[in-house]
Amino acid sequence: MVATETKHQTDLPNGGVAPTRAGRAVLSAAAVQSTALGAELWVAADTLITPLAREEAERRRITLRVGDVPAASAIPAAAPAPSPDASRTVAVGADHGGFELKTLLKAYLAELAYTVTDVGCFSPEAVDYPDLAYAVARLVADGRAVAGIIIDGAGIGSAMVANKVPGVRAALCYDLSTALNSREHNHANVLTLGASLIGPGLARQIVKTWLETPWGGGRHAKRVAKIMQVEQRFLKS
Repeated sequence: MVATETKHQTDLPNGGVAPTRAGRAVLSAAAVQSTALGAELWVAADTLITPLAREEAERRRITLRVGDVPAASAIPAAAPAPSPDASRTVAVGADHGGFELKTLLKAYLAELAYTVTDVGCFSPEAVDYPDLAYAVARLVADGRAVAGIIIDGAGIGSAMVANKVPGVRAALCYDLSTALNSREHNHANVLTLGASLIGPGLARQIVKTWLETPWGGGRHAKRVAKIMQVEQRFLKS
């Protein structure tokens, strides 16, 4: 079981669609900008979609859907609603190789007073790590969690998947030094762990160090900005 994508319906008065003089609705770039990265945006069949809106949708990897939104997804277009306290919400996910460690870390996160959003898996039955890594990364990118933790056998594949999601900076950490460095120097917002490489005790220490280490300013922030500039070049291409 993984977290599903949110679909948005664009409708007056809150959907960011303005009526033209002839009564025809127009989808603006601003409305697209308020939609979550990678989401689906539904508009009425007669809506005029501006060129800038189409360009913005392509940049944000938003799929424009024309027609009546499915009833189950009929909600106003807006950025996903944040958790009651997103600043203390951590999204967690694991494949079957990381299921046991995830269970232990969820309890530890509760001890640290974090709210946990668990996207799965929920049993040792084999699953594909890209699905879980993507689900965690989306929650972080959409602002519904302040950080994400993904666990698979080695932690490498999940880091690769998470880093494909715009806005995510995932780091594989295997000791306290990499945990501290990934936060202070690289502003990591997703942590990946290899359950076959570290034990539960070290995993808890890494998680605590990682969550409690603030992002560094100065030269570190400048260099992270350059990382994000690289991402933006490809989003605009």
